[in-house]
This record gives sequence, C-alpha cells and structure tokens, in this order.
Amino acid sequence: MISRPLKTEPFNHENLGQLNTYLNWFAENERSEGDNLPIGLLLCTGKNEALVRYATAGMDNQLFVSRYQVALPDKEQIASFIATQLRNVTK
Repeated sequence: MISRPLKTEPFNHENLGQLNTYLNWFAENERSEGDNLPIGLLLCTGKNEALVRYATAGMDNQLFVSRYQVALPDKEQIASFIATQLRNVTK
C-alpha cells in the first residue's frame, strides 16, 4: 500500500507525523507476511528542504515529501523542458 496524502499547504512536521502514524498502523495491522513495508508520499504546495531533512531524520519508514503544481505548465514550457532534457541525454 502507498499512502498519498495531498496537502493544500506547505510542508509542516505535523503532516509528517500524521503520515508516519498511518504507515505504522498499516504495517502492524494490514501487512501480510512477505509484504514490503509501506511507503508514504506526502505531497504539499511547498517545502523547506532543511525542515524536511530534520523532520524525517531518524525515521525508519520510507517517507518522501514533494511539492506539486496546481496548474500544468503551458505548451511552450513543456516543449522547452523536453528539448532541454533531450539535449542533456545526448551529451
């Protein structure tokens, strides 16, 4: 199982504590023998890299924090991004 809470605010340590609680409950109550540990992905509108690093330090769970965009880039931005990535691959 992958837990994917979607937050409508920037990352804070309370969000991570909530996700960690869900993962621990799932691992203890729902996981079957042979299953891998659950993975948590916390999506927020923004994140402070230092806060994420300190908040996740020492946690055994596989917790990941990322920022999401509320709107897709326009067509020209996507085309430019793809062209840049293709140039980098061929170098």
